[in-house]
Amino acid sequence: MALVRLLVDGYSLLHQWTELAPGASRFSATAREALIRKLTEYRDATHTPITIFFDGAGAPPGTPKMPTSPDLEVLFSKAGQTADEMIERVAFRMRPFGEVLVVTDDYAERDTVMNFGGLACSCATFINQVDAAVGEMAVDLKAHNRREQERFRRGKTT
Repeated sequence: MALVRLLVDGYSLLHQWTELAPGASRFSATAREALIRKLTEYRDATHTPITIFFDGAGAPPGTPKMPTSPDLEVLFSKAGQTADEMIERVAFRMRPFGEVLVVTDDYAERDTVMNFGGLACSCATFINQVDAAVGEMAVDLKAHNRREQERFRRGKTT
């Protein structure tokens, strides 16, 4: 069965993915935006909808809302709740629709999700999947562009 959605623990993934926004705080808007850009590329390569969860109760006032669409949602927890709680609730509620994959390095969260039949993976494993999928898409795009350039050249000389 295909995945119906990826549920990503945003700060957990940012802490592991230090290549994104080097030198920026892992809790900064710069780091969050870099993560969203990279996961947008992954979504484009895999066509799997993604929801990214951030703990937001401690976000400074005036933190801008992140752009959200049905294919790429960005959610912040409210005061009195955590991103982990939101992820677990969404994973549980999505069971009737198909499999979801939770990406986090929080062992308790992964165990909770797997106990009610969800899938979970570590951030390091997921980073490798993203790099492979985005790299494969880049190779495919380069080959497509070469074919189109050749087709265009042949069309101009005839």
